[in-house]
Amino acid sequence: MTAPAAAVRHQVPDGPTVVRALVALKLRLVRNGLRRSPGRTAVFVIGGLLGLAFASAIALAMALMNGKFDGSGDAGVMLLGTMTLGWAALPLFLFSSDESSDPTRLTMLPLRPGPLLRGSLLASLVGPGPVINLVLVVGAALSGVGGGASVPFAVVGVPLTLLCLVTLSRAVAAGNARMLSSRRGKDFAIFGGLLFALLVQVANLGSQTVFGRPGKDGTLDLSPLQPIGSVLRWIPPISATDAGRTAGEGRYGLALLQLASSAALLYLLLRWWRSSLTELMVTADSSTLDVARGVQQSRGWRFLPEGRVGAVMQRHLRYAWREPRAKAAVFMSVGMTLVICVMSVVQGWQSVYLLAMTGVFLGLQMLNLFGMDGSAFWMVAATLRTPADARDELRGRAYAVLSYALPVTVVLGLVLAAVTGDWAGLPSAIGLALCLLGCGIALGSVFSVMAPYTMPADSNPMRNAAPGQGGLILLNQFGSMLGVALLALPGIGYLGFALASDVPTWPLLLAGPLYGALIATLGIRYAATRLLRRTPEILAKAIER
Repeated sequence: MTAPAAAVRHQVPDGPTVVRALVALKLRLVRNGLRRSPGRTAVFVIGGLLGLAFASAIALAMALMNGKFDGSGDAGVMLLGTMTLGWAALPLFLFSSDESSDPTRLTMLPLRPGPLLRGSLLASLVGPGPVINLVLVVGAALSGVGGGASVPFAVVGVPLTLLCLVTLSRAVAAGNARMLSSRRGKDFAIFGGLLFALLVQVANLGSQTVFGRPGKDGTLDLSPLQPIGSVLRWIPPISATDAGRTAGEGRYGLALLQLASSAALLYLLLRWWRSSLTELMVTADSSTLDVARGVQQSRGWRFLPEGRVGAVMQRHLRYAWREPRAKAAVFMSVGMTLVICVMSVVQGWQSVYLLAMTGVFLGLQMLNLFGMDGSAFWMVAATLRTPADARDELRGRAYAVLSYALPVTVVLGLVLAAVTGDWAGLPSAIGLALCLLGCGIALGSVFSVMAPYTMPADSNPMRNAAPGQGGLILLNQFGSMLGVALLALPGIGYLGFALASDVPTWPLLLAGPLYGALIATLGIRYAATRLLRRTPEILAKAIER
């Protein structure tokens, strides 16, 4: 061995050292995160204790159901199925919010894949999340065990299931690390998060249907879970926990097969995780290879107004499309409205007037306009010399919001009218939504100037404020929603009066947008006069990271 090769080999730490360092690093990350503020420490401790208490209550309920209700084991299997789906899907949506799950941060270090894999696996077991999930897995195992023969199989199956869940999560994160750390990956996280939230609501409705229906004798009826549970119990890693129930029934061969299938899955997941780590450590990121690729010039902005208003509109729309947090805010607003509308249709209380929520949520996109600019706001501040400049700046941002809020409102209104059959109420519903939209734009402009807050330096779509900004966020969110309701009282009051007195509601289609435009104009003019005076304070908030 040559001297340089020996020196390089000497610099590579051994396996146990790497494992200890990664576990210590995870502990230090948790500790340093809690040191940022007493409020964060309190939230972490209280949240962990509440999560542990909730998981313990579920585990206790699962254990008490064993022997008292037919199908208690199926309930435990369904719980494990939900947990497996969560561990597999959440890394795709929350990848950028967990620094310890990003293996690309360690790719430049002289580490071998084996020790890195072992250390990352042990570090993943540190924290309240794995402990809470361990309690849930124990509860799922207790829901189906029977007799002393189940104990050894449950003792082996519970930790095997937890290891499979953790390894599945990390393998998915490592296998998609470069995609998830890119801008398109963050866009996928936004859309996937909305879909996941919709699926959670559907599952919630399904659980209410099952657990809210009593049996013939008045007890809890778990029979609807049997068809699904009979399939899920043989799918690893669920099969490892269900091995205790199988052994309690005297089918020891099948119980061993369930454990073996989960162990095989764990082996395959570890191999996938290791190969992903190796590829990340020895393969260049494809996004850095096309350095000679030219930047495509943007076109299609000719329909925008001339002057400062059009330039501000273009900049704001680019933020809404390219900046993950801005895009997340827009799609979360639309997604929340869609989820509520779908739930209303499923549960039977749908109404075309749910369209009003679109005006509220999209109008609040005007909140904290300058915090999103960050340190680039100084270039905007340098050009604000007259009240007309300030008005044009706010008008351009308001027009940008209207450019996507108006089509969304109209399209969603047509869909709601088609689903509910209430075409007669569609004009007034659109008028009320636009009234609320105008009030939201007015209040958003005022709050952006009078109560701005700092955005974090990273572009994580799951973080919309820097630490210590909780009070300002509450003031912006709840204060603006309450203010919108108060400002829109004339429109809301007329609609209520018209519906109660059989007075025509269609005039709201004309009066609502006009009133909203008037309130928005007054709010923008008021905010513009304050913007010139408060530019230094807003700049300080924008660049504080």
